[in-house]
Amino acid sequence: MFTGIIEDVGIVRDFRKSGAVSIITVETGMDLKDTKIGDSICVNGVCLTVVAIEGKSFIVEASPETVSRSTLKDIGTNNRVNLEKALAVGDRLGGHMVQGHVDGVGVIKRVDKDKDSLIIEIIPPDNVFRYIVDKGSVSVNGISLTVNSIADDSFTVNIIRHTAEKTNLLNINVGDEVNLEADIIGKYVERFLAKDKKEGEGLTLKKLAEEGYL
Repeated sequence: MFTGIIEDVGIVRDFRKSGAVSIITVETGMDLKDTKIGDSICVNGVCLTVVAIEGKSFIVEASPETVSRSTLKDIGTNNRVNLEKALAVGDRLGGHMVQGHVDGVGVIKRVDKDKDSLIIEIIPPDNVFRYIVDKGSVSVNGISLTVNSIADDSFTVNIIRHTAEKTNLLNINVGDEVNLEADIIGKYVERFLAKDKKEGEGLTLKKLAEEGYL
């Protein structure tokens, strides 16, 4: 589990295939002293498992399924990637609950920059757009962001300059692709509604309480 608060922007130093598995080496300024083999690190919004640590770099592996559902399919050497270590018990939840399970890839439609903020308009796939709500949360390349507005086929996020400079969104351009993860709460609510409808029941306060939402 992650929070969507980026800790560092790493640099991809190597990307290669070993059979069907993609092996990615990332150099980072994060302190890796407490990182162990088997730990999870969110790389551009994708939860990946550390398989080796070499000095200031860590190595992760990605399955064909993970690569095909994310922008990892187009990643290359010297690409800048957002990084976040897994949430530890007792840490502050500064963003929102991010799993690192990419739902789909969005396309940048518009980028407006000024000295104070950055407005980015994103066209998401339908399976993600259905969960996008005004002022709700969404993960973009692993960054916890608030939905600023919604149009017919897109949504915008408005981020402060500090956030842009601490992530790889500062140099984002029209046509670029980004990893998207919808808020997990919306997915569970939809699942409960579908189940209740099938069983001929309604979503009630009692049902919400039984499922732990109240």
